[in-house]
Amino acid sequence: MPRKSDRRVPLPAGLLPLLSQKELETYYGVSDFTVLRWIERGLPVEPFGGRGRRFDLDKVRDWMAEHGEQLAAAS
Repeated sequence: MPRKSDRRVPLPAGLLPLLSQKELETYYGVSDFTVLRWIERGLPVEPFGGRGRRFDLDKVRDWMAEHGEQLAAAS
């Protein structure tokens, strides 16, 4: 019987998993407070049936490209 790790299937091209808030904090090297401020300023949050928030990294990158200078000036 194959092990669970042997049954992994790669994601289809262009499909990325949603990041948790903790993963987003780690990716950008920021605190939870910073991410909460970004959310208040319009950071896109994906609908998610479970607890916590989820983020589409492509949408977050686009949002950061548009708002990065404003965020740097505000810090």
